[in-house]
Amino acid sequence: MDRYITVPLSDEDARSLKSGDYVYVTGTIYTARDAAHKRMQEALDRGEALPLELKNNVIYYMGPSPAREGRPIGSAGPTTASRMDKYAPALLDLGLKGMIGKGKRSQAVKDAIVRNGAVYFAAVGGAGALLSKSILSSEVIAYDDLGTEAIRRLEVKDFPVIVVIDAEGNNLYETATAAYCKE
Repeated sequence: MDRYITVPLSDEDARSLKSGDYVYVTGTIYTARDAAHKRMQEALDRGEALPLELKNNVIYYMGPSPAREGRPIGSAGPTTASRMDKYAPALLDLGLKGMIGKGKRSQAVKDAIVRNGAVYFAAVGGAGALLSKSILSSEVIAYDDLGTEAIRRLEVKDFPVIVVIDAEGNNLYETATAAYCKE
């Protein structure tokens, strides 16, 4: 089913999304990869505030290539999500409502998704140039010294993703494999 949603993501919208839904995201999302997640965890460990509000927001696991002239961002393909698995449960417990990446997630992340009524989306790997066309603006908001791994605020319009793990714990990677193997 095709769905159009606006982010930040409400609890109601997050819970209404189902594994396998094609979703077009419009609004503000944030980027963060390994190094930024490590810094955020270190800040939390020290009792410091994070550089972005997590409640109902979505983090896209992506580090862009340099922007071409006249474009807000370069190629913007997803990073393997499992590299953030050791950090994701704590961020979900603090209100993060969605994550965009590629690949499987750990059981701890799946449990945190269900516990918090969140969602994990996949963006198509290898399609970074195409995905960048849905990004209207990009601004570094934290950890500028990390270069492509800095945290960015992105304004997106109809950014295409697929729900992999929904708020009920349904996992497209598991159900699609099972359906394929029955044939």
